Amino acid sequence: MNETTARQQIIEVARSIFDRGLSHGRTGNISLRVGDRLLVTPTGSSLGTVTAEQLSVLDADGRHVEGQKPSKEAFLHTAVLRARPQDSAVVHTHSFHAAAVSCLADVDEEDVLPPLTAYYAMRVGHLPLLPYHAPGDDRLGPLAEERARTRHAMLLRNHGPVVAAKDLASAMDVLEELEETARLHLLLHGRATSPLTPAQADALRAS
Repeated sequence: MNETTARQQIIEVARSIFDRGLSHGRTGNISLRVGDRLLVTPTGSSLGTVTAEQLSVLDADGRHVEGQKPSKEAFLHTAVLRARPQDSAVVHTHSFHAAAVSCLADVDEEDVLPPLTAYYAMRVGHLPLLPYHAPGDDRLGPLAEERARTRHAMLLRNHGPVVAAKDLASAMDVLEELEETARLHLLLHGRATSPLTPAQADALRAS
């Protein structure tokens, strides 16, 4: 994939995320690795209006080399992609239901959501909850990098989801399944549920 195509893909995904309310205002960020360069949405930008020309470019060491100033959470993208050389895309949103789950007390921090559906088990697998850090606090980077070695999706406490995948389309599949399962989880809260059994989930689970 060339950089022009990569820029177009980021903008298409950004619009989709914004138009469907998966991120609001000037929140959320997207990155896509092309060769030894990383394209990242810039700081203070809205996914509803950011343009291909405004994207930031980081080098292989995470240094800003071109374009507008990168998202203050660009370190999170570089940390996750360092841990996952097989992946090229990272999407982080403040999607409503997933963010709500990130605020719940007394959850399993190793696996926040139960496998309510087969597609959640297939696309998301396990969802660890990372401890709260203020947006832009780069002390979260090493924690995310460590988790990303074995998990391609994670939830940031009092914040929102971070998803990595081989490409942006796959990352969106994971993000959407995570958000829908969070919605189901909240809708069913207080009622007896019948999630997949451990054996059923393990037979389907992603990493």
